[in-house]
Amino acid sequence: MDPYDFWLLDLDGTLVDVEWSYTREVFDRVGDRLGREFSDREADVLWSGLTGSRDRQLRQWGIDPQEFWDAFHDEEDPLVRAEQTYLHDDADFVTDLDVPVGLVTHCQEFLCEPVLEYLDIRDWFDARLCCTEQTGWKPDPEPVQCVMDDLGVGHNGHRGVLAGDGSNDIGAAWNAGLDAIHVERVGHERRGQCVRGDYRVQSFDDLF
Repeated sequence: MDPYDFWLLDLDGTLVDVEWSYTREVFDRVGDRLGREFSDREADVLWSGLTGSRDRQLRQWGIDPQEFWDAFHDEEDPLVRAEQTYLHDDADFVTDLDVPVGLVTHCQEFLCEPVLEYLDIRDWFDARLCCTEQTGWKPDPEPVQCVMDDLGVGHNGHRGVLAGDGSNDIGAAWNAGLDAIHVERVGHERRGQCVRGDYRVQSFDDLF
């Protein structure tokens, strides 16, 4: 593949993932609070963002997104989450990148920071941003452009790429004028659709 002046990366599902038992337990507790059971498929769809916008999916199921996220974040224990998170075998390619590297993730800061600390990968990134209502959410280009500005590559013609596991990542890359790498961790059948990108791989090893 062509060299890039900088790289941006998603976190969950791209560089790291969480043991299914943790996901299942969290959704069980959230379901108890909301008075609604979540099937394995529903939990998988929401956790992995398989259908794109999680808020849109929640509304389609008749669930108020704000009520869901309030319960969801209350039920997540940052330290347990970190201990149940593992690094993908191919993720260490990041340490070989000799260009600025940024992290743009929907994982909230109170969860993201313990994960980065536990896996000892905080120093992989020269800038990072955990999306909020204030920053916007991928595929909105605003959080991507914010990290580009932090890296000093926002407005000077540098050529960059964003890699992620979901359609929101690809949309954010293209909306920000970047190339996009889709790493398909779950498979097309489980996702229920095909996500396009400038590069489409099952492992980052396929790129190099």
